[in-house]
Amino acid sequence: MSTVDISSVREVNFDGLVGPTHNYSGLAVGNVASMSHGGLVSNPKEGALQGLLKMKSLMDAGYAQGVLPPQQRPDIGALRDLGFSGSNSEVMARAASEAPQLLRAVCSASSMWTANAGTITPSMDAPDSRVHFTPANLQSSFHRYLEPQTTGRVLQAIFRDEQHFSHHPVLPATPAFSDEGAANHTRLCGEHGEPGVHLFVYGRQTFGDVRSGEREPQRFPARQTLEASQAVARQHGLTEAQTVFAQQHPDAIDAGVFHNDVIAVGNGPVLLYHEMAFLDEEGTLDELRAKMTSPLIPVRVPLEAVSMEDAVASYLFNSQLLSNPDGTMTLVVPGECQERESVWRTIQDHLLAGNNPISEVVVKDVKQSMRNGGGPACLRLRVVLTNAERAALTGRVLLTDALYADLTAWVERHYRERLAPDDLADPQLAEESLVALDKLTQLLQIGSVYPFQLG
Repeated sequence: MSTVDISSVREVNFDGLVGPTHNYSGLAVGNVASMSHGGLVSNPKEGALQGLLKMKSLMDAGYAQGVLPPQQRPDIGALRDLGFSGSNSEVMARAASEAPQLLRAVCSASSMWTANAGTITPSMDAPDSRVHFTPANLQSSFHRYLEPQTTGRVLQAIFRDEQHFSHHPVLPATPAFSDEGAANHTRLCGEHGEPGVHLFVYGRQTFGDVRSGEREPQRFPARQTLEASQAVARQHGLTEAQTVFAQQHPDAIDAGVFHNDVIAVGNGPVLLYHEMAFLDEEGTLDELRAKMTSPLIPVRVPLEAVSMEDAVASYLFNSQLLSNPDGTMTLVVPGECQERESVWRTIQDHLLAGNNPISEVVVKDVKQSMRNGGGPACLRLRVVLTNAERAALTGRVLLTDALYADLTAWVERHYRERLAPDDLADPQLAEESLVALDKLTQLLQIGSVYPFQLG
């Protein structure tokens, strides 16, 4: 681990662009919002513009903001692997007729939620003083299992310099190593440039004796295993002194908390969490306190203040918690937080008025994403970088006014305003998407990251 100039270190939020095939097919089991909105008509253009506007507003407020491209969808190659043959249009027509559920899966725009893209360890925590990346295998669901190969290519294209960046293979795509990325990982520290402690949250354990008192959810599946979290920590060279492994409360998973970032969010020394976040709440906090070099600042929201139903519906904890130069923090929440009285009252009376660094709450409209179960925190992958590491990035991926204007024009030119699940069989949609993504890779200057199959 290296000693760095703390003032040169910044957290960059890399947001995923909402893809041209953004739709509501209700594919995510255990994601209450996704399941309840299945079959509705989506607006891909509005979704992409909402995401871009959030990025732009945070950039304007002084936060470092990056952009990650969507995946190629529909994934016609996946359909071919499953036995569908012929031209692209013939493949899609057969899938729509014989296995419509597969067509919906290969058209999913779920890569917009880049909190699931992978797990990142910054250079100041790594033994070789490089930033480490492991793409998540997302093996829990077929539509997300399709993402890791392209995710790996995108990350390696942007973070290419081997002097600064190290890339690891995806974990084996088996239930024992089910990995959902940074949605179940939080780095806690004093300031971003100081040594951190990595909190890995899992839903179940596969091998060995189950830890005392642990149990699994009964209604919805647990998507992250202890074994996956431990393997990622080993890949990145993290030691026992740098890691805490905590089980997510199974009752929270059964209530629709499919990832830990739907029930807790951390930033710097602050851990904002719901009473039902961890099965062993006190044990988790005690271990964090023992291993952190700076005092932990836990901000606990009790069940009596915000019910599990309201927590899941509002995505209060799927908010972005951002550091300000004066030591305060800003909480970026989805508009749905204002629609739930208990949540909005808790924000005003408990968070803003509490003894903690949160001094400001900013509301953002990301309804197109929220209806599929992804709030502000789902849309971003946090990467802590030094000045030298930011300078080593490849491509045009750090947001500027010019890039924002170009991306907005790109969305306006290539995206549809209406997309129903039945529209996914339209072969013209596949052509439109491929053309759009070809233009995007040129715009972002990241080279070829897609397995294009035009024609």
